[in-house]
Amino acid sequence: MWAYEFILRTPTPAPCIQCRRNTTAAASASTSSVPFSVRCASREFMSPAMPRVTSLLPALLCVLLPGPSRGYFPEERWSPESPLLAPRVVVALVCRNSAHSLPLFLGALERLNYPKDRIALWVATDHNTDTTAILRDWLVKAQNDYHYVEWRPDDETRFAFEDEVGPKHWNNLRYEHVMKLRQAALETAREIWADYLLVADCDNLLTNTDMLWKLMSENKTIVAPMLESRAAYSNFWCGMTSQGYYKRTPAYVPIRKQERRGCFAVPMVHSTYLLDLQKEASRQLAFYPPHPEYNWALDDVIVFAYSARMAVPMRSNGTLQDEEESFLHTQLEVMVKNPPLEPSSFLSLPPKQPNKMGFDEVFMINLVRRSDRRERMLRTLHEQEISCKVVAAVDGKVLNKTDIESMKIKMLPGYKDPYHGRPLTKGELGCFLSHYNIWKEDDLRFEVFFKRRLQTLLQELATYKLDWDLIYIGRKRMQIDHQEKPVPNIHNLVEADYSYWTLGYLLSLQGAQKLLLAEPLNNLLPVDEFLPVMSEYMEHFESRDLRAFSAEPLLVYPTHYTGEMGYISDTETSVVWDNETVRTDWDRARSRKTQEQGELSFEAQNSDVLQSELENWSARDEL
Repeated sequence: MWAYEFILRTPTPAPCIQCRRNTTAAASASTSSVPFSVRCASREFMSPAMPRVTSLLPALLCVLLPGPSRGYFPEERWSPESPLLAPRVVVALVCRNSAHSLPLFLGALERLNYPKDRIALWVATDHNTDTTAILRDWLVKAQNDYHYVEWRPDDETRFAFEDEVGPKHWNNLRYEHVMKLRQAALETAREIWADYLLVADCDNLLTNTDMLWKLMSENKTIVAPMLESRAAYSNFWCGMTSQGYYKRTPAYVPIRKQERRGCFAVPMVHSTYLLDLQKEASRQLAFYPPHPEYNWALDDVIVFAYSARMAVPMRSNGTLQDEEESFLHTQLEVMVKNPPLEPSSFLSLPPKQPNKMGFDEVFMINLVRRSDRRERMLRTLHEQEISCKVVAAVDGKVLNKTDIESMKIKMLPGYKDPYHGRPLTKGELGCFLSHYNIWKEDDLRFEVFFKRRLQTLLQELATYKLDWDLIYIGRKRMQIDHQEKPVPNIHNLVEADYSYWTLGYLLSLQGAQKLLLAEPLNNLLPVDEFLPVMSEYMEHFESRDLRAFSAEPLLVYPTHYTGEMGYISDTETSVVWDNETVRTDWDRARSRKTQEQGELSFEAQNSDVLQSELENWSARDEL
């Protein structure tokens, strides 16, 4: 027995998943050309060459072992076993009109924590109206890093399928075409004896570098990573009707919000998923043609065939500009909790051209000690090609009584925070002083189509000559008993009722003059309460003619809400302005503010506002 083991430890060629390099022929190579054995389920498959080696075993033993005693090696002379090679993976990409997403997608693919020499690439593209052909440039430069590359471009096809109304329209011809391509990728993976097939959409950003290892460790025939999006939409269903349509279930939201963690059995995955081709059950899986008994029954075929027919969140009449801006929003959302995604090092991108969107200046106020927020916001604005001037915020935590007295600041008589019943904090004081000079904030996230929607709003303001002083683009709506009054003729604009927060807003010259004429430093209160001027304190301000409006739906939101993991407040978690011994932190779990924020976020909606064609994109829940 030990002699047999000795023979198997002699140097042999490294396993290789290549069985047909530099060819795209449909016919598979014969099994005799495969120079390695691969484990599939619990069986061992060997090439015909292997029996010839084992048949020479007696002769080899005679040469290597002239005497029994000379063939014995002490235990300490045995070297430890080397680790197993990583499983062989085929990554299948079907790309169409994806030039806007490919640099970041390919960059994320390059950064996967997985040996590239154990990865084969199967790439197809056709019906493009953009420069998705940059895929070829990337493959030419990256092919030496990967074990095997199969490139299937179709440059001779028309830009659109027959009866297609737009580049995002999925008709039956397109569904069938994509299913055939993915079936070809599956067959290639089987022919070259790959262990796994990773199917990935080119607009899915693989931010977890250990994704492949994590999915493999689940030991499932079909497994998918949960993909996040700007709303409740993800890449799985928890329920399906007998006709193959989506079915709401109470299990979906807890999984989507990651309140439940683990690996869950679901009837549908799509977009990005991993197939274990070592499982015997995988032999029955196919994208095309449909199963002879296929009638939307809940079986493995529906996971494949129907996943190709999965209704995507893009509208069928959406344009490439819509998709590009939607993908940009996804990129910005990634940066809320993760480092910025970098494009592939093999691709050269045109430089950004930042501008001020027609404003005289765009200011970003940032606490110097919050460098993480500053860097994220600067990168976010740069990706949207928005230029800004960074101004150091007044840090209320370093203000002392002498500083406050030297600025001749007086607090509003009788002011108490409506939630906590406390006086103004030093953090709120610093915040107001920062906004007193220039306006904008650094802890927010942008909505999809932010720049286009804002520019459209500015155009309509000029067209209809609306007299405005201040327009909120991000706030917390406080009206719950009635809806705010929509502005005639102007899309997505309402007359602002009482609001909290100053996430972002537009301020005209006359609006700034009105705020300064009120001499707010003589009756100081938090800036987000000064702007609407609460009714209890109106008698302290003689002129209250600020014409305030708000975008509806809002264009920016906070990155985190009160009580959420990662929430940080430099205004509320501070000390009282005139007593540094009184801290103002609170129990977020029991906070009335936390509870009311959750209620307000759903109740404060203005359904009567004149909506633009982009209104469907503003929904926070797409299911």
